[in-house]
Amino acid sequence: MNKASDVIVIGAGVVGCAAAYYLAKRGVKVTVLERREVACGASGRNGSGARQSGRDNRELPLAMFGVKHIWPTLGEELGEDIEYIQNGNMRLGKTEKDREALEELVRQNSSLGLDVRMVYGQDIRELIPDVSPEVQYATYCPTDGHANPMRTTLALYKRARELGAQFITNIKVLKLEKVAGRIRRVHTDDGIYEADSVILCAGFGSRKIMRTVGLDVPMLPQLTEAFVTEPIPAVTDKFISAADGCFYAQQQRNGTWVIGGDSNYEIYDATYPREVTFSFSAPRIARFFLEYMPTLKGVKVIRSWSGQLDMCWDGSPVISPVEEVEGLYVGCAFTGHGFGIGPAAGYVLAQMAVGETPAADLSGLRYDRFRLPSH
Repeated sequence: MNKASDVIVIGAGVVGCAAAYYLAKRGVKVTVLERREVACGASGRNGSGARQSGRDNRELPLAMFGVKHIWPTLGEELGEDIEYIQNGNMRLGKTEKDREALEELVRQNSSLGLDVRMVYGQDIRELIPDVSPEVQYATYCPTDGHANPMRTTLALYKRARELGAQFITNIKVLKLEKVAGRIRRVHTDDGIYEADSVILCAGFGSRKIMRTVGLDVPMLPQLTEAFVTEPIPAVTDKFISAADGCFYAQQQRNGTWVIGGDSNYEIYDATYPREVTFSFSAPRIARFFLEYMPTLKGVKVIRSWSGQLDMCWDGSPVISPVEEVEGLYVGCAFTGHGFGIGPAAGYVLAQMAVGETPAADLSGLRYDRFRLPSH
């Protein structure tokens, strides 16, 4: 096996597969190293939202770039049905506290040119007829959408391989090594791999790996759980969530609902943060959801699953070159926002790795922002 490449990508989630695809598309020799299997982490099991609204303004330019330039044509480009639908996102609120939070999100996001607005009362019910009468406030972004996370990640993987990218799974990265101040070697349990550049996008696992060259990003693992229901007749085509973050949900093309969130109790379980489902998580999330969509009471749950998020200290990802280690590019700490910006994140990481200027403003996502004092 050839262990020398132009670029090594560590992590085969949606970001890593996208980076590999866009590199291979440029004719770059790329090797992807994955600790388990492709899309086995959060990229293959998440809420599927491809949204811009509700994001921190530091990551909004990348999300907007993705929705404008990548998501609408990605399935056609990859030759696969990724089930992308651009039909709007709504964040729902019931209290004055919710209203204040939602109006602030609209102020922040619209300041960067995003088409997001507040809707109230009966206008909400015109968009989602079955919503609870207690819901009086909502944000609405018509250009947001959702896609199938497993299909998207595997389509990027498949096309990257067709273009020559090499994927090695079930391999453990032990450490990074610099040569003459520049990243050069990736030590694994299957020997040493060499490249001119390395893209590190291994979720929370990125933290341990980057520490081998004296780097760190302040993040913690957090479990999130989701479940899927039996198929039912169409209720809404909007991706919906609660203003306080207690659930997110969307009805898929086949009529099933994917509903996720967390109960706030998982961290106290003895097995935390193992990726297991908890007996109390899905029922509690379902109760949150039914407070907003009571007509779905009695719909059967088919299965549930959990995944690990890489939660950043300041709530926004790191997508950046690393000044201290030339040739190293980091994409991690996505804080539960990763799938929606995943293809765009892979795109700009690939650009950085070949010396191009990123297509979106990433100034707020720099690795070195943690050096600065915060107040």
